[in-house]
Amino acid sequence: MSIELTAEKREESGTSASRRLRHAGKLPAVVYGGGKDAVSITLDHNTLYYALKNEAFHNSVLEMVIDGQKEQVKVAAFQMHPYKQQVMHIDFSRA
Repeated sequence: MSIELTAEKREESGTSASRRLRHAGKLPAVVYGGGKDAVSITLDHNTLYYALKNEAFHNSVLEMVIDGQKEQVKVAAFQMHPYKQQVMHIDFSRA
C-alpha cells in the first residue's frame, strides 16, 4: 500500500500563524530527521484527518511531496483537539 501526501513549505511559525492555517482548513506539520534540517510544512486537514483513521497510515513509510521534491517519511506524533474532531499538529520523521 502506497500512501502519498502533498505538502507545501511554510515560512510563518508560531501560535497565531498556526491558528490562521487551521481556520483556513490547513494543518501545520514538521518533517525532521535523516541528517537534514527540520522543515515546517502545511497539509490539507481533511485529507490527513481521514488518513489517520486508517491503521496502515500509522505504520507505513509514506511518500511526501514537498514543493515538488519526494521524501519518505513516517508518522512520529500527532495531537488532536480535546473535544473537536480536529488534528492540531503532526510530526513526521524521515525514513
